[in-house]
Amino acid sequence: MQAKDSPLTFEAAMRELEEIVTALEKGNVDLDKSIALYERGEQLKKHCDALLKNAEARIEKIVQGADGAAKGVEKLDVE
Repeated sequence: MQAKDSPLTFEAAMRELEEIVTALEKGNVDLDKSIALYERGEQLKKHCDALLKNAEARIEKIVQGADGAAKGVEKLDVE
C-alpha cells in the first residue's frame, strides 16, 4: 500500500479501479458502500486520465527527412 503523501502510480490506480469494478459487478455490496466505491472509481479514472495525458505529452515522435532517414525528434502534438 502506498503512503498517503506519495502520488498514486498509474498501475496502482488501475489495480484499485479493477478491484472496485469486481466488487460492484459481484453485486454483494450494500448501497452506501456501492456509492462510495463508485465515487472512488470516478476519482481513480480522473487520476489515470491525467497521468495518461501527461505521458502522451512527453512522447516524442521521430521526424523523417525526404530520404526516409531519421533526422531528429519533435514533441508529439497531443491536441
